[in-house]
Amino acid sequence: MAVNGDLRLYSKWKEFKEIWSQNLLLSLTILSVIIGIWFGFILRGQNLSETTVTLIKFPGEIFMQVLKLMILPLIISSLIAALAQMDLKESKQMAFLTLGYYSVTTFFAIITAIILVTVIHPGDPTIKRQIIIQENPNISPLDTFLDVLRNMFPENFVQATFQRVKTVYSPLDAIFPGETNTVLNQTTEFKKEIQYVSGMNILGIIVFCTSFGIVISHLGEKAKLVVEFFVICEAAIMKMIEIFMWFAPIGIICLIAGNLLEVENLSATATVLFWYVFTIISGLFIHTIITMPTIYYFVTRKSPIRVCKGVTQAIVTTFGTASSGAALPISMQCVEENLWVDRRISRFILPLGANINLDGNALYEAVAVIFIAQLNNISLSFSQIIIISFIATIASLGLNSVPVGLVTILVTLNTVGLPVNDVPLIITVDWLLDRIRTAMTVLGDAYITDAVSHCIGKDLKDADRNNRFHQDIQAEIRMLESAAHSRRPSKVSLILPTPSPSSLTATCCARRRHSETILSPHLLTANNQQQHPLTMNDVIITKMNSSLQKINEV
Repeated sequence: MAVNGDLRLYSKWKEFKEIWSQNLLLSLTILSVIIGIWFGFILRGQNLSETTVTLIKFPGEIFMQVLKLMILPLIISSLIAALAQMDLKESKQMAFLTLGYYSVTTFFAIITAIILVTVIHPGDPTIKRQIIIQENPNISPLDTFLDVLRNMFPENFVQATFQRVKTVYSPLDAIFPGETNTVLNQTTEFKKEIQYVSGMNILGIIVFCTSFGIVISHLGEKAKLVVEFFVICEAAIMKMIEIFMWFAPIGIICLIAGNLLEVENLSATATVLFWYVFTIISGLFIHTIITMPTIYYFVTRKSPIRVCKGVTQAIVTTFGTASSGAALPISMQCVEENLWVDRRISRFILPLGANINLDGNALYEAVAVIFIAQLNNISLSFSQIIIISFIATIASLGLNSVPVGLVTILVTLNTVGLPVNDVPLIITVDWLLDRIRTAMTVLGDAYITDAVSHCIGKDLKDADRNNRFHQDIQAEIRMLESAAHSRRPSKVSLILPTPSPSSLTATCCARRRHSETILSPHLLTANNQQQHPLTMNDVIITKMNSSLQKINEV
């Protein structure tokens, strides 16, 4: 009896170790969030200097910079490689489904926000603080919308990698109506200018890469070398990200602890804004737990729990970094490996969703603006509430991958004529709310990606059966994935026949012909002959030899 008990205990321990080893990075990431929060609260009572806080946050800043470094090459390579393997019909169908799904979820997010902020009524005028900030220009929502369109069509692709268009309001010299020596009558005029500001123009890059990938898909075999180049670049970037993500726990601990140390008067802020924070978190919770799973189940008839489990790593990373753009590579990896989504679908929807998925921002902006109106005892009509919701959505368009709460709130407040003096009050808790709503955005992107995959995944496979070019590219992608995962034989590795002795002593031209045999997916065998695993060096050599031969033929 004791032996059986020991065996059961050993079996459970072995099962626990297996689960832990399979989910080690996820477990460490979740643990890092908890440690970061605990570490931040512990150090708040130590009266640390500004230099010490900077040093604590420094590893997290490096982690964020490396993640953001991967965004541009990943978006370019993944979008072009994905769309180049799709026909125009499938591309249009995927785009329409994605935009339609996003519109529906954003609409429900706004409705949830309006209902909650009206019922809970978090804006009590008695807690209002008279905070004076610098005078702000009357920012027009039309200018914001036009900036989005300008950024979608950049005039210089290289410039779009580090600059974007923005309408800037510059103050002119002061004007003194009446008495020229009195300050009371002073007013300020602002001049509107269209300028280039620092920041990656992701929308413009997505539009260009989408067009480029669709055109390449029409060229077919003629563009095979170009497609292979971007496929290899994408595989290399994803491998770099996979290695670097083992440093994520350290970076997340430093980021969260540093943010907690930078917040002043945390207890007083929590007391004043408790109901405001409660309203937004409740709205995000309802939208995440009820609305999005319901829509997903209605479309796919699948359990939404599998999606939550599949992207847990991406959600935790997003909460730690507060940026859906920085967590984009992890999101792609999660939906492809855990949800088995076609890489062409994920590589199109996820970069797009990081910029146009407005659920979290629309809900947050609507609650924030109505909260400020309640603080000032201003009653809003139904039409004003609709305008607030619409402007909050448009103002967030294209800016979802970076924290932009202050900008969009100012735009919405100026549009409906509400005071802006209380904006700094709600910005004090934005560090927390931004992390929560961004994590919700990543989960929403995963729902949409899997739903679109459910709708058009079969059509993509049927189209691939009738397209030899697509089959060849898919086979080469599988070779790259196999070579990137391990240099040793494994159950899922692609294997090749061992070259004969004569082939080992062949000339360079013969080796080139042998490399062409390796490239052909139809000659990959798994018989009982002596076999060896395909390594990354094999892939690179065969690609180079194949490319050289094609150039010589031309």
